[in-house]
Amino acid sequence: MSRSDAPAPKGRGAGYNPGNRFEPTHRELELDQVEQDDEYLAALGRPATQYLPDRSRSIIAENDSPDVGFDASINPYRGCEHGCIYCYARTTHEYLGYSAGVDFETRILVKEDAPELLRAELASPRWKPRVLGLSGVTDPYQPLEREMKLTRRCLEVLAEFRQAVTIITKNRLVTRDIDVLGELARHNAAGVFVSITTLDPEITGRLEPRTTRPLGRIEAIARLSEAGIPAGVMVAPIIPGLNEHEVPAILDAAASAGARNAGFTLVRLPLAVAPLFQDWLERHYPDRKDKVLKRIRAMRGGRLNDSRFGVRMGGEGPHAAMIARLFRASARRVGLNQQPWPVSPDAFCPPGPRQLSLF
Repeated sequence: MSRSDAPAPKGRGAGYNPGNRFEPTHRELELDQVEQDDEYLAALGRPATQYLPDRSRSIIAENDSPDVGFDASINPYRGCEHGCIYCYARTTHEYLGYSAGVDFETRILVKEDAPELLRAELASPRWKPRVLGLSGVTDPYQPLEREMKLTRRCLEVLAEFRQAVTIITKNRLVTRDIDVLGELARHNAAGVFVSITTLDPEITGRLEPRTTRPLGRIEAIARLSEAGIPAGVMVAPIIPGLNEHEVPAILDAAASAGARNAGFTLVRLPLAVAPLFQDWLERHYPDRKDKVLKRIRAMRGGRLNDSRFGVRMGGEGPHAAMIARLFRASARRVGLNQQPWPVSPDAFCPPGPRQLSLF
């Protein structure tokens, strides 16, 4: 029995748990020994999600990447139940002693005191106001947020300080917080990018199994826009040979719903993500596997990943240039990116008594 013949976990993106690159040993399941054990395979096929406490003593993370639109971000959760098979953040779970595969989707670390940590850091004289990203690694509106409301509570702290934030999410749950986002948006201090990879719900169910389906994401853009909250769309990631042809349709649908800005990234497959993605292609699109991987390599210098700043988000070569031209032309045609993203840190104002200015 090959790995791709083994039953994939139900409702999960990854088909297995690859070894952790930091661990000296890794025990691999011998599938031939258990392929007749229906009870064992049934349990293996439905791994339960575990929620684990994250004892981090800080919440704002900084980065110096020129490829990211913000240099500070907050992440209430680590790991992500959405299960997007291509997610570059999968490798961050290895720092915690877990696997980038099924573990990333089923072992979710929760920063239960995230709002309190955030309030303390924003109140510190060391904090230099700038636009925060929410979130820089995993989706702040993954399923657990419906119960935990950590993202909402963090937004309420941001509203206390008029601290600017740009959210990136695949979940229409963001519309639950329109009241808080609207208050921030009155000060040009909030905006939301909704990530849309495809308009095909069948592909979404395989590629991003626990995310909001495409129509729900378009509806989220419409509701945010109607509420006066700047809304944008991220066509991310573009996977050549799978969804690149959808770029014009995605941008058209988002613009019609009220999006004003748009961006895109090319699929990134760092470290353990590459074999997970290849296994996923073999399971779901074996007829397209070679075509997809060949095109990715053509845009990544013959490899499946290129981590260099300046090229990692958009690739290089003729095919990457073609995708970039298609995106720009399509965005221009539907009126996107005509004005800069309006979110600004200028309104930052700590709560409490204000000292009067001296004239």
